[in-house]
Amino acid sequence: MSGKKNLREQKRLRRKKAIRQIVSGTADRPRLVVYRSNKHIFAQLVDDVTGKVLTGISSVTPVIAKSIDKEMTKTDVCKLVGKALGEKAGADGIKQVVFDRNGFGYHGRVKAFADAAREAGLEF
Repeated sequence: MSGKKNLREQKRLRRKKAIRQIVSGTADRPRLVVYRSNKHIFAQLVDDVTGKVLTGISSVTPVIAKSIDKEMTKTDVCKLVGKALGEKAGADGIKQVVFDRNGFGYHGRVKAFADAAREAGLEF
């Protein structure tokens, strides 16, 4: 089984590399990077010109972790994190971003996160 998982991860990293050759963030329009693990989701706004992370949030951030119920699905948690990131970015004066799905398919949890971030005010 480990060979299959390793191959799947190699394919994702290859897609990630191809995406990163196209997508780049600036201070005016940072790159919204999403990473999902089996249990959690992580998101950051990155300025690639200076190489700095402007802000970030995840499902293990204390504010988010407190509001997660045991009955919530992973998709519901992604929606919660996406909404929180959109609100946090809006408070920092960031409205437009470039979405970097990090090699993951745009469906399921990644799509739920992106839709919630859009509803919270981010444009991409």
